[in-house]
Formats: sequence, C-alpha cells, structure tokens
Amino acid sequence: MSGILEGIRVLDLTQAYSGPFCAMHLADQGAEVIKIEPAQGEQSRFFTPLKNGGSAYYAYLNRNKKGMTLDLKNEEAKEVLWKLIETADVIIENFKVGKFEEMGFTYEKMKEVNPKIIYGSISGFGLDGPMAKRPCYDIVAQAISGMMSITGHIDSDCVKVGPSIADSFSGTYLSLGIMMALFNRERTGQGQRLDVAMIDTLFSIMENAVVTYTVEGTVPGRLGNMDPAVAPFDSFEAKDGEFVMGCGTKKMWESMCEMMGRPDMITDPRYATNEDRCANYLPDLKEEVNSWTRTKTIDELEELIVAAGIPFGRINDIGQITESDLIKRRNMLWEVYDPSIGENIKIPGCPIKVHGQEDKPSKAAPDLGEDNEAILAELGYSESEIQALKESGAL
Repeated sequence: MSGILEGIRVLDLTQAYSGPFCAMHLADQGAEVIKIEPAQGEQSRFFTPLKNGGSAYYAYLNRNKKGMTLDLKNEEAKEVLWKLIETADVIIENFKVGKFEEMGFTYEKMKEVNPKIIYGSISGFGLDGPMAKRPCYDIVAQAISGMMSITGHIDSDCVKVGPSIADSFSGTYLSLGIMMALFNRERTGQGQRLDVAMIDTLFSIMENAVVTYTVEGTVPGRLGNMDPAVAPFDSFEAKDGEFVMGCGTKKMWESMCEMMGRPDMITDPRYATNEDRCANYLPDLKEEVNSWTRTKTIDELEELIVAAGIPFGRINDIGQITESDLIKRRNMLWEVYDPSIGENIKIPGCPIKVHGQEDKPSKAAPDLGEDNEAILAELGYSESEIQALKESGAL
C-alpha cells in the first residue's frame, strides 16, 4: 500500500524545528517533500547531538524528504523556485514574518502561478500586529503564553516544559491545517493561506487553565504533578522511588480506598466527591495516600494498582523508555542509515499507525543538495543549464 499522501508535492523552506516537524508528518504519510535549503545548509544541520560531523537532530526531523539547495538571494534561484511552485500542492515556510514576501514570493503572486497552491506559515506571534516581526523561540512562546507560569512545583520557580512544545504543536497544527486545506481543495478546487502562531498554539492547549480564569476569575498557578480538576492524581512516594497514578472516576477512588484498607475514606465528608477531594488534597489526602504507598515498592504498587483498574506509571528516564518493550512493540524506534553521520542511527518513529501501510522510513534525511540535479531535470533544465546554475551560485 502506498502512503496516503502519495502524489502530493510539498516544498519545505523551513528550518530548525517547527516547520521541519510539520513537513515530516506529511513526508511520513507518503507526500513528496522537497527540503529547500541555502547552500550552507539550514541551522539544524549543526544542532546536537552530532556524530562524525552529522546531526542526529536534523536526521530525525528530515527523514523521508528530498534535498535541494537554492540561494534565494540569487534571481536565477528564484526562477527555479517559481517553477517548483507551479508544480507544487503545498509550500511551507517559517521565515521571519515578511521576509519571504520581500523576496517577491507573495501569496497573491503564488495564486496567479498556481491557483491550487496551499501556503502555510509558522511564526511566533502571527502574520500581522505590532509583535508580528519579533523573533521567537520556544522558550519565549512558553513564557509569554502563560505556559511557564503553570509549570513547576508550588514552591519553585516557573520552568518551561522540557521539549519545545510550541514548535512541535505548531508544526502538528500546521500539518492538520494543510490536510484540511487539501480536503477543501478537493471540493472547491481552490488553495488556501494558513497562518499558525506559536503563541496561539500554546494558548489553545492550556487544558482548563484559561477557562479557570475566564469562568472563575482565578489565575492558576503551579501545581507540580497534581491535576487541578481531579484528585488523587499526582506523583507519589514508594519505598524505592516515585511513581504516578490518577483516580479519575468515583469507582477508581473507591477501589483505591479498598486497596489501601481504608474504606472509611469513601464516606469521609472531606473526600466524598471529586470536588471535595480536590479541595482537601493538600496536605490531607496526599499524605493519606503517601502513608500507604511508602510501605511498598514500585513493583508491588504497580501490580496492585493496575489490577484495580487505576492508571499507573513508572517515571522512566529516556534510556528506559527508549529500550522498553512498549516502544519496540509499537515500532516507535526507527533505524535508518544516515549519510551525513555515515552509519545507522535510531530515531523516533511516526505515532500515526495507518493499518495496511508500511511503518518504517522510506529514506534518510537528505545530504545537502542531494536531489538538485534530478529535480531540476524534471523541471526541464538541461545538463548545461544545471551547470550554469551551479556556476552562478544559484544552487
């Protein structure tokens, strides 16, 4: 079975994380993604971890893509890109707002060349407004969006979420927007302009934090591993470390009390409802649970809690989860030969499992300019014209 996006051509002019992550989703599902970089390569080719001069960071985010170089300061290179736009379904960029337009690549002109083109952008603060042209990294988006203010323990400084979630969620949102635009194009024949801002992304995934403010007038703060809407739902102490569990229903709570040998807690007015349990969680309820869990090992607790139908989790480090049977069984660790590193490496796989479709990478991330000649020949350039482009510095 071919990839479900086979036949869709995507021009990926993005760099770093958010844009490449978006295009990676499309490439994983069979789209022909052409990664277009400046002659020196985009910045993530130099991101750690590095081995033998190659970046595993770049290898992860750019698997399944073709590679092309174009110096868009060069007029001949711009002509090549216009020819590619004529053939493309989707173009993605995450330049500083306005930069692509300053090069002459406006959406209006793209539509004249290709009315069906879908043009997607990722920025920090959106395509217009007083902050539009400000540069933005994930940590800035996490700070301004409010995400950092609710991340960390109650008595600690605010911290960012570990991975760059503003980048990854923005990339995922844009890939979703592209899929919606492709579906709409099937019905209308028209392309679409898509605008995803990192600030909007994080603001939209705050779960109940924003509505707690708009409905109750309360500004949420840091809660550590607790959940503000469910209790007990937290990390707890065992004899030999910490683990997490969550009692999300009345039945789970009652099973927990029976398991602890504390059926009296079921009728205790402090804990009668989930709302009561949330109100009296600190310090009372948490200490009641910890006083039981501290008497047992994590192995013992896992056996008991899972048997009771209550969600339970060990707090794995990256090595433990990467080597786990769970990740291997789900085929979430792909092995691919990376030419820039010169050996096989293992990278995270695709979490979208399409039944009947092969679940492995079709190719490694491209060497710099790997597909220049093949793509140019497809566009109608002769060998002498390709050589002239090289000599002019367009490639």
